Parts: sequence; C-alpha cells; structure tokens
Amino acid sequence: MKRLLLVEDEPGLVLTMTDRLTREGYAVESSTDGESGLKRAAAEAFDLILLDVMLPRLNGFDVLRELRKRSVETPVIMLTARGQVVDKVVGLKLGADDYVTKPFEMVELLARIEAKLRRLPVSTHPAEGHQFGDIRVDFRRAEVSKSGGALELSAREFQLLRYFIEHRGATLTREELLNEVWGYNSMPTTRTVDVHVAWLRQKIEPNPRHPQYILTIHGLGYKFAG
Repeated sequence: MKRLLLVEDEPGLVLTMTDRLTREGYAVESSTDGESGLKRAAAEAFDLILLDVMLPRLNGFDVLRELRKRSVETPVIMLTARGQVVDKVVGLKLGADDYVTKPFEMVELLARIEAKLRRLPVSTHPAEGHQFGDIRVDFRRAEVSKSGGALELSAREFQLLRYFIEHRGATLTREELLNEVWGYNSMPTTRTVDVHVAWLRQKIEPNPRHPQYILTIHGLGYKFAG
C-alpha cells in the first residue's frame, strides 16, 4: 500500500480526497498547515506528497523549497487555485514533479498520482551496494571499502550504515533506529544510537567533526545524505 501525505487546509477537500484516495487503496496521512506538513514530510517516509500552495504558517512553495534543501526527494504534486503560468513555473523549478490546478477532477489527480508512482523504483533497497564519496558498500559480501582499501566495521555498524543507505534522504529517529537495527521493542537508551553513529562517522566521514553524510537533525534524529 502506497503512503501519501496530503498537505491541505480546506477541511472539506481533505475529507473528500482522503475518502477517495483511501478507497483507491492508498494510505493517506494529512497536515493542515505548512509547518506541520514540512515536519512530517521530512521526518517520515511517504511515497508521494500532495502539497497545496496557499497554506497557513508556511506556503507550499516554501515547504517544497525546504524539503529539496534537506535532500528529501519524495515526489510532490502541487495543488493550487492559482492558474497563472508563472506559479507553475516556480513550483516546477523548486522541484515539484507535477502541478494540478483547482478545481480538478479526482480521476485526473488519480491518473497523475499513478503516473508518478509508476516511475518510482520497484524497491528502495539497493540490491548490490552503494557508493558515496570514496566509500563503497557491498551488501552481498557485507564489505565496506574506503579509497579502495578495506574498512573494518562491526556487524552493528554495518547494519546501521545499511539502514541509513536504504532510507537515505529520510529523517530517522533514534527510536526507529533502535527498533529496526537493534530490534528492541522497548527503548533502553537512545545513547546507544548516538555512540554507534559517532563510531561510524569516525570511519566514513572525511571530517567527523563536520559530517557530510550522516547528518544530525536536531530534535528529531539523523539523516543520511550520501
């Protein structure tokens, strides 16, 4: 089931769209202002975002600009009552994947959603490996190299790095990392994550004091940008 985030401040439209999209088989979450929409879009994993332009607290253009600045590459379809070409151009230049002008027919919106989702990779999990900077990760062999030389990682460090890579661009909370990498159902301490992140940074970052791959998202967790 594909997960959609609807960022829209008109209650009637939220209800109508949520009902129809749910009946079409989508899992729909919603936010009614730009700030909360940005927070959820940056912190959670969605397959597609439906983003209104005219939002309270933070408009859709600003939300989109900030998402792309944070390397969140989730497809975005802009929803707006504006019909001017300049507004469409602005949205597309900021990184929008499509643009629908209100009022619109749901069948058209559904077709656009389906088109965007068809272009997504079948799996977000790299089958063979991943390379960033001078680091090469081979998932099949569970090996990591740096500038061509072997890099020694503990089993937990490798699992943590793999999870970061498979969810690159998404903000991951310490609780999620504990549950998914360590397998804890109850959180013993988030310090466990911080310590392993620090060890991993020492091995893969060009400058561990100023990391460029494993980024700290203050108040939320970490994001992998490699």
